[in-house]
Amino acid sequence: MKQFSCSVITCLLAALLLGGCSASKKQQHSFGLADSTFLLDGKPFQIISGEMHYPRVPREAWRSRMKMAKAMGLNTIGTYVFWNVHEPQKNKYDFTGNNDVAEFVRIAKEEGLWVVLRPSPYVCAEWEFGGYPYWLQNEKGLEVRSKEKQYLNEYREYINEVGKQLAPLQINHGGNILMVQVENEYGSYGSDKEYLKINEKMFRDAGFDGILSTCDPVPALEGGHLPGLLPGVNGIDNPKQVKELVNKYNSGKGPYFVAEWYPAWFDWWGTPHHTVPAKDYVNRLDSALRGGISINMYMFHGGTTRGFMNGANFKDSTPYEPQISSYDYDAPLDEAGNATDKFMQFREVIKKNLPAGTKIPDVPAAKPSVAMPAIKMQKQVSVFNIVGTPKQNKTPLTFEDMNQAYGYVLYRTTIKGGSKAKLKIKDLRDYGIVFVNSKRVGMLDRRLGQDSMIVDLPAGDVTLDILVENMGRINFGPYLLKNKKGITEAVLLNGAPVYDWKMFQLPFDEPEIAKITGNQPVTDQPVLKYGEFSLTDTKDTYLDMRRWGKGVVWVNGHNLGRYWSIGPQQTVYVPAEWLNKGKNEVVVFELIKPDQTELSSLAKPILNDLK
Repeated sequence: MKQFSCSVITCLLAALLLGGCSASKKQQHSFGLADSTFLLDGKPFQIISGEMHYPRVPREAWRSRMKMAKAMGLNTIGTYVFWNVHEPQKNKYDFTGNNDVAEFVRIAKEEGLWVVLRPSPYVCAEWEFGGYPYWLQNEKGLEVRSKEKQYLNEYREYINEVGKQLAPLQINHGGNILMVQVENEYGSYGSDKEYLKINEKMFRDAGFDGILSTCDPVPALEGGHLPGLLPGVNGIDNPKQVKELVNKYNSGKGPYFVAEWYPAWFDWWGTPHHTVPAKDYVNRLDSALRGGISINMYMFHGGTTRGFMNGANFKDSTPYEPQISSYDYDAPLDEAGNATDKFMQFREVIKKNLPAGTKIPDVPAAKPSVAMPAIKMQKQVSVFNIVGTPKQNKTPLTFEDMNQAYGYVLYRTTIKGGSKAKLKIKDLRDYGIVFVNSKRVGMLDRRLGQDSMIVDLPAGDVTLDILVENMGRINFGPYLLKNKKGITEAVLLNGAPVYDWKMFQLPFDEPEIAKITGNQPVTDQPVLKYGEFSLTDTKDTYLDMRRWGKGVVWVNGHNLGRYWSIGPQQTVYVPAEWLNKGKNEVVVFELIKPDQTELSSLAKPILNDLK
């Protein structure tokens, strides 16, 4: 090894240090609030943001979706942080894979995008339990969105973990997170300013020491705004109205930020797909941007609510409404990440409202999609043949009693037969299939207010089975704390309680491929089916479930979400990123049509077909 003189080493070190300082200076930015505008590096800055949620988009596709955001003219991405994704079981945290929110933020920076972070423990978002982990309900007396001690303790521990991941990525620490939202539409739920102040302190203690904001629809601003934080308003875009409201709650000052601007809406099972023509919003977007209003478009790209993570709406005046798996949202960027007509029209509006000389990238080509050859389902097994060791109790146990978050539970007992009887389930949550001696005799659906049926019981000892599906916990409103799943009260026969139950847990955290070993026909029972298919190239596709009944699909271990023949969603999106050249595996858990043997696909989705 050659020896270097001290002077040469000193010069090299000096050059490296100077170069490092120079690079550091280039990356440092400031973000602040003026009387009427945001200030980025001391200059007026208009946030033009689009909401996109990292769990709803394959990690492998985050970057391509962000390139599409840039091509529409967006300069910022908004995202919630989902508590039940990151702490699925108490004190067990997960920030890996598709849950790596810090990497999501870093990729946004690499793509030239700022981030508005919304890490409230409550997100709503048409997401299971509004983002809360199911196990909070197991802590007796815990009350979400309140000053109750247990809730605040759990919340504090969680937000501290989030802070470890994301606080270093704030703009005042050299990152790209412009500002951070405290709570989420709290004014629609309560008005306790002391509770909001506790929220603010927890965020500060967790390291979120930059600009904090709140977010509320217009009628709820009074309850949800905390003095000293920037008030974001939801659901309006008239510049005069936005400015008047923000001035009212922000000491007569701006900036003016619409935290959720809705160019579309979400869907739930059994109702038509919601669409909003772009022409109805083009002029509104134009007037908002010309009027100096910053916006966060909810949603810019919805993606897919995979697994069992869809939420539900319910209030006294409406039925239980579980949301579908597609979160297409009629957004500018469709479920697969392709530009729509709405995208192109909004792009033109944004372009003409950008600072003079600003150029935006060309729109990337649409991802190719194909209809694959039909897939033969080669193996199958009745779910009755794969249940494990049950838990036993005099009365039915809820999912929460058994520390089960999602999926299904098979309830079984033995009763005396020889008559017809009225079977009543109090309180069924949410969908039940009833079997007598392993034969299906009916289905009960919470959406339709169904909880009772007449059953014909043959003579002798009768096995009564009830398979219950958690269709999604309520994500909005006063019933957040009434969200337990399964048979939550009792089963009655002719008004008398039925006792001595066995509970077989079927969470389906994984697709249970090893248990699918047979190929005998299955009738009247829910069935797991397995198929293999080979590809020479990988492209997006949409599984066509119109001939199937109700269930869930996995491809290569990825839970793609639910399907249900009632619609409006009839296809299940399969992203190319999760397909393999060569061998691929598909598993279907079918509840009500076990005779299906073939799985076909389409090149386009079907999102508005009701049956």
